[in-house]
Amino acid sequence: MDIIKAALADVALVAPLFDAYRVFYGQASNLALAEEFIAERLANNESVILLAVDNSGNALGFTQLYPSFSSVSAARIWVLNDLFVSANARRQGVATQLMHAAKELGIKTGVKGLALETGVNNVNAQRLYESLGYVKESGSYHYFLNL
Repeated sequence: MDIIKAALADVALVAPLFDAYRVFYGQASNLALAEEFIAERLANNESVILLAVDNSGNALGFTQLYPSFSSVSAARIWVLNDLFVSANARRQGVATQLMHAAKELGIKTGVKGLALETGVNNVNAQRLYESLGYVKESGSYHYFLNL
């Protein structure tokens, strides 16, 4: 398995995984939307997508990170927004390798750290994150305004 930084030429590999990720979070499958969204992020350099591929070039999973800032720390951070591994590649260390690659990206780009969130019911992801040293924050609430 290799972890590569996805480029525009890799949209066809990433999009089905991204579509499955959205379905996992309750959205209707829409491969065309997934392709368009991923292509726009990559074309505009708005995110970094790390893609796990097997020796045959098949996509196994991905993580997508967005650049952001911490005003309080006056430092850059990466928001690890998406992590998904295809069903047939789970329990093979793919997610762990993607998380290690995200950490290396953070070190290489000199950010303060990586931020992420997951659903309270996603205990598998919580176990993975905590096993890798991520600390669950307390004392704050997340809010969102639909527009």
